[in-house]
Amino acid sequence: MDNKPKVAFICVHNSCRSQIAEALGKYLAGEVFESYSAGTETKPQINQDAVRIMKKLYGIDMEKTQYSKLLADIPEVDIVITMGCNVQCPFLPCRHREDWGLEDPTGKSEEEFVKVIEEINKNIQVLKEHIKKGKY
Repeated sequence: MDNKPKVAFICVHNSCRSQIAEALGKYLAGEVFESYSAGTETKPQINQDAVRIMKKLYGIDMEKTQYSKLLADIPEVDIVITMGCNVQCPFLPCRHREDWGLEDPTGKSEEEFVKVIEEINKNIQVLKEHIKKGKY
């Protein structure tokens, strides 16, 4: 499928949830949409718990291919998914937008990280189906 829609996963720091979503988007739905992540601020490195747990669960090394990016660093996108920023979520023009309302697991237990990662996995599968059916 040429011309795959571009999906941006957005949160404030682009170090944890949006990075996990970008990685799982590529891993689970790379043939259906292109995944990007970004934030209004960046962190010097991706959340190390997220990196470690994604390696453990999926064998994905996010630090190999991903880094913390600003909104200006990604191309124009078709779909914007906000992770659940309690502050004002950054605005990007797009044709479809949704908020996944995920808790930020930063600084919490491994169980909390796994819960958020599973939630993101589930949401990506739904998004993939919706895109395949031409819903957005």
